Amino acid sequence: MPAPDTNINSRISKFKFQGKSDEARRKRTEVTIEMRKANKDRQLFEKRRNINFDDELDSPTKEKSQIQTMSIDEIIIGMQSTDELVQLEATQACRKMLSQEKNPPINDMIEKGIIPLCIKFLGYHHRSMLQFEACWALTNVASGTSEQTLVVIKHGAIVKLVELLKSPKMNVAEQAVWALGNIAGDGPLPRDMVLKEDALPHIILLLNPETPISFVRNIVWTLSNLCRNKNPAPPFDIVKQALPLLNRLLSYTDKDILADACWALSYLTDGPNDKIQTVLESGIVPKLVELLGSSEVTVLTPAVRVVGNIVTGNDAQTDSIIAAGGLNYLSALLLHKKFNIVKEAAWMISNITAGNHEQIQAVIDAGLIPPLIQILSTGDFKSQKEAAWAITNLTSGGTVPQLVYLVKSGLLAPFCNLLESKDWKCVNVVLDGLVHILNVAEKMEEVDKVALMIEEVGGLDKLEALQTHKNEEIYEKTLAIIDKFFCEGESDPNVLPSTNEEGQLEFQASIATPQGGFQF
Repeated sequence: MPAPDTNINSRISKFKFQGKSDEARRKRTEVTIEMRKANKDRQLFEKRRNINFDDELDSPTKEKSQIQTMSIDEIIIGMQSTDELVQLEATQACRKMLSQEKNPPINDMIEKGIIPLCIKFLGYHHRSMLQFEACWALTNVASGTSEQTLVVIKHGAIVKLVELLKSPKMNVAEQAVWALGNIAGDGPLPRDMVLKEDALPHIILLLNPETPISFVRNIVWTLSNLCRNKNPAPPFDIVKQALPLLNRLLSYTDKDILADACWALSYLTDGPNDKIQTVLESGIVPKLVELLGSSEVTVLTPAVRVVGNIVTGNDAQTDSIIAAGGLNYLSALLLHKKFNIVKEAAWMISNITAGNHEQIQAVIDAGLIPPLIQILSTGDFKSQKEAAWAITNLTSGGTVPQLVYLVKSGLLAPFCNLLESKDWKCVNVVLDGLVHILNVAEKMEEVDKVALMIEEVGGLDKLEALQTHKNEEIYEKTLAIIDKFFCEGESDPNVLPSTNEEGQLEFQASIATPQGGFQF
């Protein structure tokens, strides 16, 4: 992901306030560091999928495990034996030792030379059980550190594992999928090495109506790893081959399959609009929007992320979510018990309110303003900040009646309370929103009334306190607001540039003011 832009002016300059909807939406700027950390933590968790003793009943062999008693040296001697049974038993003991839940001796095994032995066994196509055990052992080595995974790669495992995807033995093919998923999950370079060996088409072919559900879970998890990571992102021309399959996977009811399918889609939609468009053309939107109503947090979290990424696109892409009924789910998401869901939902709305007047009206009609204002009042700070962006974007591009509705909904008190935030960027967002509201009030010749409303909720006191703010931009912007809107007498027109001239605020001049005017 790109590094977050720490310059608030640079960030705001990317917004459209004169119909430039493509530039208006926030493609994960300030939230990037947090999301990157979350993705990294998830990547490490997901990549390290080794199969331990507790998991063996759910493993492809469905066998009961017997703890091995051989030493590492005995295992190596056995694996080098010419006796096929001894060789198989030693390889099985090897993978069991590597399957220990706590402190598997991966480095000791590597130093003793088991990696080239296991990789050699992958080519024994007439001995599928030996292939399977060796593949399982390599899967667990590749679930370790990046250095341990690199050893597997350097010995040429990827080519052999991709070859095993074509094995007539399902358990062997599944274990190869698992091993490749661990390798791909280690980062962009190993991921691209797996993709370069043409693994993806073979993985896709493994899914059919007869594929067992446990195998489907491994397939979609590996697909998500092949789509994951940025700097660089995976070659889109390759990974887009998975889109028809991901669309089919959204029809499953298994929560693990749905979660990993959505994570894969979240990676594919986290980018420029042309990538978003390709994903949309796969037909995922109706199924994806339905998942916004999921009661499973593990499914809901990535589903919200995908939809959020889509609405960072152009107006037509955002409209596809609105037309599919996406806004109908957002009220519940804004009230969700998980703070991260609330924050993501508010971020999603901020990108919709950065759109055109019709999209802003759709947000209003969906009843999303009251819960947004409630978040401003009682939400956790990260959610409050995203809600503040949603409100300020609305004030930047909304029509006069839309802003009047906003103020009448009780916005000003909780909005002004955020002026006391220790986060100067959040304060700046709120100041921009207040400027937009006051400018509209001025055009309606009701600036005194709105200024009084702000003063009555303690906003003026908070503005005056900001005149001593250590951030010069906050100080200057606050001084300009007070001088223009809260001081008696004529204001200096040079204190605050006209937002129309700057292109940061445009209301439709064609909207007729009803007789008697709009009343705040």
